[in-house]
Amino acid sequence: MITDLLPTLAIALPLGAALGFFGGLFGIGGGIIAIPLLVIGFGMEQPLAQGTALVMMAPNLLIGFWRYCQRHPLAPGAMLSIGLSATLVTWWMAGFANRLDPVLLKVVFSAFLALLGLNLLRPRKRQAGDGGRLPAKAALAGIGALGGCSMGLLGIGGGLLATPLLAGLGVRQVVAQSLSLALVAPSSLAALSAYASAGRVDWQLGLPMALGGLLTVSPGVALAHRLPERRMRLAFAVMLVLASVWLALGSGGGR
Repeated sequence: MITDLLPTLAIALPLGAALGFFGGLFGIGGGIIAIPLLVIGFGMEQPLAQGTALVMMAPNLLIGFWRYCQRHPLAPGAMLSIGLSATLVTWWMAGFANRLDPVLLKVVFSAFLALLGLNLLRPRKRQAGDGGRLPAKAALAGIGALGGCSMGLLGIGGGLLATPLLAGLGVRQVVAQSLSLALVAPSSLAALSAYASAGRVDWQLGLPMALGGLLTVSPGVALAHRLPERRMRLAFAVMLVLASVWLALGSGGGR
C-alpha cells in the first residue's frame, strides 16, 4: 500500500513545496498556480482541481496569516469584519460552484485571472497619505463579501481581489496582504468543507502537497518583506496573466 503511494508523494511533496513558497511570497496560498496545474497536468475537472488545491491552500494561508500578523498586527475588529463576511459568503458560493458545468467554471476562472492581472498592470497614481490608516469596518466587510464570492466560486481569489482593493484605498501592500489573509484563511476552510462535502477533493494528492507547502511558506513570507512593493505588485500581476493564458490554452479538465 505504501509503495503504491510513493510515486504520488514524489510528485506532490516537491510540488507543494514550490507552491507554498510562492503562496507565502504573494500571500495567496499557491492556488493560483496549483489549480491550472491540476487541470492541465493531472486532467482534473475544474471543481475537483479547486477542491484539491484548497487542501494545500488552507494550512498555508493559516500559517501565512500568522506570520504576517507577527510583523503587522491587525485590530481584532478589522479582522472580524473582513473575515466573517468572507466566510459566510464563501460557504454559499461554494455550493453554487459545485452545481455549475465544469467547463464553464474553467472559463470563468481563466477570465478572472486575466482581468485581474491586466488591471494590476495599469499605471497607478501614487496614493496620498502614509497608508497607516485602515478602511472603515463596513468597507472591510464589503471587501470580505466580494472576496468570499471568489473563494467559494473559484477556490481562490479572495486575496487577489482584496489586496488591490485595499491598496487602492491607501493601505500599504504588506498590510493589505495581512488583511487579505484574514479574509482567505477562514474562508478557505469553509470552501474546503463545502467542496469535500460534494466529493470534489482528491485527498491522496492534496495532503502531501499541503505537507510540502508547510515547509516553505514561511521563507516565502520572509522574502516578501525584503522586496520592494512595486516589484512585488508587478510580479504578482504578471503571474496572474501567465496563469490565465496557461489555463485557457491548455487541455484537460473535461473529463
